[in-house]
Amino acid sequence: MFEAMLELDDSRWSELTHAYGAASDIPDLLHALAKRPQQQGANNEPWFTLWSSLFHQGDVYTASYAAIPHVVQIAVSEENPIDFDFLLLPASVDVARVNGRGPEVPDFLIVAYDSAIARLPDCVAAHLGESWNQDMTIAAIAAIAVSKRHHALAEAVMNLDEDWITKINNVDWE
Repeated sequence: MFEAMLELDDSRWSELTHAYGAASDIPDLLHALAKRPQQQGANNEPWFTLWSSLFHQGDVYTASYAAIPHVVQIAVSEENPIDFDFLLLPASVDVARVNGRGPEVPDFLIVAYDSAIARLPDCVAAHLGESWNQDMTIAAIAAIAVSKRHHALAEAVMNLDEDWITKINNVDWE
């Protein structure tokens, strides 16, 4: 467990906010995620609500910073393949934070949040032996870039899709 991680039963969750108000619902979503870490896809629960609450239209919130250590801890601890959202959500939140798309990290969350971002390469390493699709590979690269404070690179990688990859690979460099 991360040092100073906000426990899921801590009353301060109700003082934190997400896109829809008080974040008192986030601990239950994180409990659900921990019970079913193989749940795939941002359109499935609890990922759908976590994404829409913690990274809403590119903005992040105080609850985003409190939730990320839990997301990373689940990913590091999981022995089975994980969904790419375990890497993409932390990378997205940190890029948004650096780009001024959210409040400052509250003092009581800084240590755990910074530790979680620094441990993103551990998440990637814990799942290197698995078969990855392109989405997982992009998320892993973005997570490593964020952990090394290369936020512009992480953002560029997260914006890659088949069209951009084709365009980049077909550029006439002469």
